[in-house]
Amino acid sequence: MKLESVGILIGLRPFGERDAVATIFTRDHGVLTGMMRGAIIAKKNKPLTGQMGLVSWNARLDSQLGVFHWESERNLAVPLMMDSATLGLMNSAFALITMLLPEREKYEALFIQTKDLLENLPNKDARKCYLTWEINLLRELGYALDLTRCSNCGCTDNLTHISPRTARAVCSECAEPYLDKLFELPADLNTTKKFLEKIVDEQGGKGLPQARIFIN
Repeated sequence: MKLESVGILIGLRPFGERDAVATIFTRDHGVLTGMMRGAIIAKKNKPLTGQMGLVSWNARLDSQLGVFHWESERNLAVPLMMDSATLGLMNSAFALITMLLPEREKYEALFIQTKDLLENLPNKDARKCYLTWEINLLRELGYALDLTRCSNCGCTDNLTHISPRTARAVCSECAEPYLDKLFELPADLNTTKKFLEKIVDEQGGKGLPQARIFIN
């Protein structure tokens, strides 16, 4: 079995003295995990987290770990390394993708948004860019935030809260009896964090990755 695409290297952990287990977020096949031979000792074309390039994944059987052939084209992380805050946002995005997305399921829109995030972090309002990315991630995971009108009465004014159950806005009047159960607007990284915690809990996880916790 062979899969080919363009991807972003989002995780790399040593396996023995020479090799590494890599996680690559691809445009056409979503998250792929496989062995990267010689990654630890490579001196030329060394694989690094944050690189974008061409990838092929090969395995005899669909259930096997598989082996990567990786050709890096550029490192999107380089402009972020001078600022610990932007580097932390990149690490958080990579950790959430690894934790929450099922392997080998296509998320082309999110792949493009992740590439855009890495390119925009050094030049724009980094936290605002990252918040937009997390809202897009939530949409892919089934929590599309709708902040245009009240989910109960349909009004478009005085929207003060958001429902954790429906991810839709609630006006102040309709929210009054349920203030202890609703999230406050405007939506910020604390709001998306609560939705992410809810998803992790639904998936049977043990909490958000440390990289995400550290950015609040």
